Amino acid sequence: MPSFVHTKENYIASVGEVLETEAKAILHYKELLGDEIIQAIELLLNCSSHVIVTGMGKSGIVGKKISATLASTGTPSFFLHPAEGLHGDLGMVTEKDIIIAISNSGETEELIKLIPSIKRIGAKMIALVGNTYSTLSEKSDITISIGKIDEACPLGLAPTTSTTLTLAIGDALAIALLKARNFTPETFALYHPGGSLGRKLLLTVEDIIQKNRKNPIASNRLGFKEVLFKMTESGIGAVSVVDENGLLIGILTDGDLRRALTSGIEMMDKTIEGLYNCSPITITSDRLAVEALKLMEVNKINVLPVVNEDGRPIAMIHIQDLTKMGL
Repeated sequence: MPSFVHTKENYIASVGEVLETEAKAILHYKELLGDEIIQAIELLLNCSSHVIVTGMGKSGIVGKKISATLASTGTPSFFLHPAEGLHGDLGMVTEKDIIIAISNSGETEELIKLIPSIKRIGAKMIALVGNTYSTLSEKSDITISIGKIDEACPLGLAPTTSTTLTLAIGDALAIALLKARNFTPETFALYHPGGSLGRKLLLTVEDIIQKNRKNPIASNRLGFKEVLFKMTESGIGAVSVVDENGLLIGILTDGDLRRALTSGIEMMDKTIEGLYNCSPITITSDRLAVEALKLMEVNKINVLPVVNEDGRPIAMIHIQDLTKMGL
């Protein structure tokens, strides 16, 4: 192999070659898809317990990612380290489980030693290998073989293209199962409550107002000065205006008060009648928090009264309450 000349152009060329090599391998494998893929998907789809992924070294690292993807997309899964399996962790395997064993050579010693116990337990095995005629392949119920792969490593030693292709196949299996199960964004959110998608699909207005319930209210007959004090005390910069029955009839913001004060009219001894917005945008507590955020963005407002089914204000949320929650 010729010596590498350290230039920016050569760095770009080197990275480009690796990406092209690995991309070609994935696209080539697409043309080789056969019945074994169908059989594997059907077996996994009918699994009534866990899909257990196992592998050593780089294959194990890839296996952990595949297992994590399966688990997050509706297929219960966990990773089993082969060496730990040989020393007691096989107790986690049941006859209802399916094992996905990953090994490019198909002869990884730790995996081969697991096979007799797995067979005795009764779990089914899918081999994800490079060598179709390997021990692992021959002992498995289904074999998915990537065949002999030219690694992107110029020495042909470091697993690169083979691990990328194996990972892509794992992703493809997980997504095929996701589609077969009609896995929805709402279901995905249940498994990712801490992520931004989970917050968008699960977090309600009620969750927001429970964190910091504020509900500044003023009668439409209340004086300007009293409302100013009430607004300042709440720290939200607005009050819900209600009639004598406690029903929401408007909203008054600090912007409305400033405009009134700069109008040149003495306001301190007057009521707020005629100053508030008589057509306020509102939301109920059972709606999604992301819907509240959208309402505020579309209408270019910073505060939003929360009302009950009778039209009485029960809280008021500020746009910062939503952004603090990561929406």
